[in-house]
Amino acid sequence: MTGFLDRAKEQAQRGLTQGKQKLDEVQAQRAGGDLLKKLGAACYAERKGTGTPEATQAALGALERHIAEHGDGFLRS
Repeated sequence: MTGFLDRAKEQAQRGLTQGKQKLDEVQAQRAGGDLLKKLGAACYAERKGTGTPEATQAALGALERHIAEHGDGFLRS
């Protein structure tokens, strides 16, 4: 009986770990999408004359840091 409970506990723990990893992936993709939108908005504002090159560069830098940390998978989805 103890062996069964140990295996069940291990399997439940593995499921929790996999669930957390998937949640982290989804959150990173969502954050990447948000950063991409901010970059687009900054570029648009700069082209329209209401934004600055500095704001565009800051948005690009934030996106590049995100890609360095989490990869660029969100660009394909």
